[in-house]
Amino acid sequence: MTIWRWAGYFSDTPVPHQITLGEGNTPLVHSRRLGPDLGLNQLYFKLETGNPTGSYKDRYAAAAISDMLAHGKSRVIGTSSGNTGSAVAAYCARAGITCEIAILETTPIGKTKQMLAYGAKLYKVRGMGLDAAITAQIIETIQRKAAQPDAKLQISAYTFSSEGMAGVQTISYELAEQAAAFGLTMRHVFSPSGGGGLTLAVARGFAGLADRGELTNPPAVHCVQPEGNNTIAGPLRDGAERAVACVGTTEISGLQVSSVIDGDRVIAACRASGGTGHLVTDQDVWRLQRRMAREEGIFCEPAGAVALAGAVGALQRREIGPDDPIVCLVTGIGFKDPPSFDRMIEGEDCPIIDVDQIDNQ
Repeated sequence: MTIWRWAGYFSDTPVPHQITLGEGNTPLVHSRRLGPDLGLNQLYFKLETGNPTGSYKDRYAAAAISDMLAHGKSRVIGTSSGNTGSAVAAYCARAGITCEIAILETTPIGKTKQMLAYGAKLYKVRGMGLDAAITAQIIETIQRKAAQPDAKLQISAYTFSSEGMAGVQTISYELAEQAAAFGLTMRHVFSPSGGGGLTLAVARGFAGLADRGELTNPPAVHCVQPEGNNTIAGPLRDGAERAVACVGTTEISGLQVSSVIDGDRVIAACRASGGTGHLVTDQDVWRLQRRMAREEGIFCEPAGAVALAGAVGALQRREIGPDDPIVCLVTGIGFKDPPSFDRMIEGEDCPIIDVDQIDNQ
């Protein structure tokens, strides 16, 4: 099963143009050790690490590239901090579409190599993602390049590609179905946010199900950001209606988005769902990333641990209860960010020994 089983909910792309690599249908797993130890007795993880290129962005790419095929487009011009680029490059290769992507200077080498392996043309742009003014200039330039009849702009945000982001809403459709199978009424869903597209997609997905009468009690959707990229979460928590651009200082790759992008709509959608914003430190994210691997067997990149850091903070502030059913979105696999898993295993070693030394290990 792929995201296209939900095509009637989010897309009018004709079946012959629906490109897939088997994206979607990712597992929802109950926390066996970490949740109870943290005081979250009904903690669940939505493992988007199982998608074809290792992140939830494959849902975006499948929908976006299929839409391009349906409209006769043959060239992608886009920007990415890593995961979008990897996903778009893979689906472009599948569809026979050329792919040109401007990426952040700080894009991890794992994501960069993955994009190159799929045949994407890449270039890093100084200041992109960290400085809102520079980012705006870059996007304006990229939009001009993508204005040619054969080209299409691909940036994973509703502001730029609503067709692609509609594919991300399938996370909510799957969660509702999986929760029902568990006999679970989700109370809270925690989502990491950079530009906010994922969080908005999840909130819209649940709202759409509720509007159709297919979900009686939709969960509160919470926006979690690193303190060093506080464009949405802080304003949402403080009661503001608009997101605020910032100078990014976080080291959490994939969430270094200093511009507002979808932020205003994220604030409205989360607030309407009953959710709020949560800010977390890079250090807490790295600590929980390591614990997720060692105590749950979940190997994620740092951004994949951000939602859990938000849930832990919410529990400590008594904004959620210990027995509330909670879902944390685990967005990308650990191989995406090699320096981060070097940090996870710091001090560990794998010695070479002789056969007669095995009994002494």
